Amino acid sequence: MRYRTIGTDPKTRREVSVLSLGAMLFGTATDEATSFAILDRYVEAGGTFIDTSDNYAFWLTGGQGGESEELLGRWRRSRGIGDEIVVATKLGARPLAPGTGYVDNPEGLSATVIREAAERSRERLGMAKLDLLYAHIEDHRVPLRETVAGFAELVAEGTVGLLGVSNHRAWRVERARSLAAAAGLPGYEVLQYHHTYLQRRADLPSELDRDGDVGSAGPDLISYLRAEPELALVAYSPLVRGAYTRPDKPLGAGYDLPSAPGRLAALEAVAKETGATVNQVVLAWLIDAEVPAIPLVGASSVAQLEESLAAVDLELTAEQRARLDAAR
Repeated sequence: MRYRTIGTDPKTRREVSVLSLGAMLFGTATDEATSFAILDRYVEAGGTFIDTSDNYAFWLTGGQGGESEELLGRWRRSRGIGDEIVVATKLGARPLAPGTGYVDNPEGLSATVIREAAERSRERLGMAKLDLLYAHIEDHRVPLRETVAGFAELVAEGTVGLLGVSNHRAWRVERARSLAAAAGLPGYEVLQYHHTYLQRRADLPSELDRDGDVGSAGPDLISYLRAEPELALVAYSPLVRGAYTRPDKPLGAGYDLPSAPGRLAALEAVAKETGATVNQVVLAWLIDAEVPAIPLVGASSVAQLEESLAAVDLELTAEQRARLDAAR
């Protein structure tokens, strides 16, 4: 396994594996025994960075979420896991009532919600301190200043380490970070967005915003990260839920760009040259990209996880990487 440091403050920064494991469906679609086996194998392979959220997986249970955090709490207790494993969770997108959704009825990012939701996550996970806490989605009802102060209070109290943000427009991330810096408060240092090798259309509306896809790491966000190299990018859905290799899972309209055929052909060629799978080439490309990312992979079996783990050791040549970057 390889590792990367996230965060800049010596008091809160952490060294994490360059491959993160997503626990979204653990305890629901993926049963407990299988979830434990995947988690055990990930740690055995040197993995140290696990991701969840307080709303996972409400859409499968008709509830409000929390099942993934609860399962991780049971796993941590049963295995004696301590602070050697970094667990990241998110708040802000938990439905306020069963039967509602994270778009029409989210908990939001008020100071009160941040405090109460973080406390519930700590209880479910069995952690005195959350290693990394994300603002999951934008909340246009609450002033950014209140959200920034709400997160900073938890860091000051020692119940949260690092702060992160997901699915926010780049200007809102910068505005929040500027407010924090001006007030001498800790700000967002880890950014979690959908990011993969294929380019994605930014003009299509998403569930989160009718004016465009705010959840993807588009050119604007990548440019921002290039200018702020101290920030870490975590790339969720890097394998597009299996669409690179499974005919039954089409890529969809979001990837319908003129560049797609050329980039897919380049992927296939590099995979053939290296003896790796297409998925492994995608993950290796992300890990050592010009703006490096920590791929956040899901797995419903140990075999799926093994494929992703092998990508960490895949070294693309400079020529292969240049060819992948230039494909159009």
